[in-house]
Amino acid sequence: MNTLSPDFSKELLDAIDRIQAFPVSVQNILKLARDSTSSPRDLVEVIQRDPIVTIKVLRVVNSAYYSLPRQMTSIDHAVVFLGFNTIKNLALGIAAVSLVPESLHTTLDHKAYLQHSLAAAAVARQLGTRFAAAEANDFFIGGLLHDFGKMVLAQVMPAQFRKALEFGLWHEVSLHTALMEVTGLDQAEVAAMLLAHWHFPAILVDGIRNQYVRDESAPPLSVCIYAANQICKHHGLDFAAGDKAQALSAHMQQTLGGTLESIMESLGDVAAILEAATHFSDL
Repeated sequence: MNTLSPDFSKELLDAIDRIQAFPVSVQNILKLARDSTSSPRDLVEVIQRDPIVTIKVLRVVNSAYYSLPRQMTSIDHAVVFLGFNTIKNLALGIAAVSLVPESLHTTLDHKAYLQHSLAAAAVARQLGTRFAAAEANDFFIGGLLHDFGKMVLAQVMPAQFRKALEFGLWHEVSLHTALMEVTGLDQAEVAAMLLAHWHFPAILVDGIRNQYVRDESAPPLSVCIYAANQICKHHGLDFAAGDKAQALSAHMQQTLGGTLESIMESLGDVAAILEAATHFSDL
């Protein structure tokens, strides 16, 4: 992990603000995230004013990922069942992962990016249930946003991003490694900086920032994000050609209780989990 300089961080934030603004409803959710006095009713009212955000949140809430006892027909009901923070983070996560402008479609495979993000979210959430003190929904959002930094770099450095894609293909290294080689930037640190700027919870910011850390300093969320990412790659669900699944480190194996192969076996029908993600690729 490399820390971004204050000057570059400001440039990056300014560039993102210029490229793509969040919808008004999402900007209002961000305001609620900054306001410690905001209530669940405030959140419901903000989301319900935007039919598109409402539909997207309810589609994911009612998916097999959440396995709720009954269908949620309103944001009100979703907040009651899943809680204020879960729905807030889900709305923000869906908005962030959807910020791929039309101009990027020649640089970044938009559909593959969304499919991979949703598949990693589903797998990370299942892995997160292994930790008694953890909130499984944080693992879903962490998986959903784990590649957000790549999308950001594709927007602000399109030529270098394309060069990194080619570098990764020819040298058979991950896109994360290729971006580090070509740009000198850690996409995980880029994502973490932006999520912190948008007032996502610290557990999510730290989990995404440390997703490539392979030693004991990596928290469970980071380990689950990394493992979920590798499981998706193992099944061919990724958006960077040549990006192959990597083995888990000794610390990761200890944290999750097995190798990548044994963890996949313990999850059951992983292919079905990943296939379900393809139905939400138009978020």
